[in-house]
Amino acid sequence: MAIDLLLGLQWGDEGKGKIVDVLSKKYDIIARFQGGPNAGHTLEFEGIKHVLHTIPSGIFHPKAINLVGNGVVIDPVIFKLELDNLAPFNININEVLLVSRKAHLILPTHCLLDAASELAKGKAKIGSTLKGIGPTYMDKTGRNGIRIGDIELSNWKEKYTALRDKHLTMIKNMNVSLEFSMEDLEAAFFEAITYLKSAVAFVDSEEYLRVAQQNEQHILAEGAQGSLLDIDFGTYPFVTSSNTTAAGACTGLGIAPNRIGEVFGIFKAYTTRVGSGPFPTELLDEVGETMGRVGHEFGATTGRSRRCGWLDLVALKYAVEINGVTQLMMMKGDVLSGFDELKVCTAYAYRGEIIQHLPYSLNTDEVTPQYTTIRGWKEDLTAMRSENELPDTFNEYVAFIEDFVQTPIRIVSVGPDRTQTIFRSE
Repeated sequence: MAIDLLLGLQWGDEGKGKIVDVLSKKYDIIARFQGGPNAGHTLEFEGIKHVLHTIPSGIFHPKAINLVGNGVVIDPVIFKLELDNLAPFNININEVLLVSRKAHLILPTHCLLDAASELAKGKAKIGSTLKGIGPTYMDKTGRNGIRIGDIELSNWKEKYTALRDKHLTMIKNMNVSLEFSMEDLEAAFFEAITYLKSAVAFVDSEEYLRVAQQNEQHILAEGAQGSLLDIDFGTYPFVTSSNTTAAGACTGLGIAPNRIGEVFGIFKAYTTRVGSGPFPTELLDEVGETMGRVGHEFGATTGRSRRCGWLDLVALKYAVEINGVTQLMMMKGDVLSGFDELKVCTAYAYRGEIIQHLPYSLNTDEVTPQYTTIRGWKEDLTAMRSENELPDTFNEYVAFIEDFVQTPIRIVSVGPDRTQTIFRSE
């Protein structure tokens, strides 16, 4: 049985959580394959807004098993807080949530290293979420990390102490002003570890998924962040520390490339970005402010305002191609209602020539977006529930995107709630 894959195609915050939630009823298993608490997947239904950071977005569907894969990094304190927030919904966590033994742990000192590193960089900081993600992945690749499976061993606290002390020495050598109480941080950390060991089932996830495929269970792999934040193919160095593209699903879950079925790509009808880094179509005017205000563009994890700009089709096509996307889902089409005309970037002026591919550098002193203007729409889309209600000008916008990236848009979202999701005919 093939495994379907869902991921973001921009700089994150595309609305993956909502779509996973909508699609979950079709799947037996929802599996997160990378990232950690730097992700913020927002789901909204029955008047309640939920933000998940590590737990897969199928957790509210009673028949779905939710697996945190080996490619994910886990902060036990944040994970426990997420579980505490689920308590009012009577979810049987022991039965529907599994964690890979090969997933790495974020220690309190990983977060301190993250903060110290950003302080040391000053104006050159990369805009980290300060969740300890980068230092944890560095320890993973440096073969120093501590994994979920380690906390089941008798000597795991010795491993913890050795790594903590190494981190504290590194922080001291950075010579930055950073105040913290190791005693308080460790008290919360060890309490959360004890809780996780009793509340969540740990599994050998690659074997679990192999058996699930053999039994023809339907599996959806859920990505975090977005393709333009990929450590290899994103806007380096302003990227995350994991592979956010389709390849990351294979290494983050232990599944073979030839087992991937549909690849669902999520994007916004415009473009946003949180934190530092190049953003060719960014709008620093009233139009960008309107997008941010109407779209409630604040990071679900950091609370920071998102930078907003026109849809960049060059970057979107790049993401479609490197991921092998088979179906697209366009989010927040309702936010663009009211504009007389819309612009989309269809090429770049780069080093004296016009190009339609993503170049090595997207720095604004080298890249100038080339725009095509399209008619806007005045209609409020938020109450629409079927494809035939959508205005012609909206459909023209969708068709223009499909033609440019040569991939069909199967879902359009016209609001944050589950019900504000329109499935388009093939």
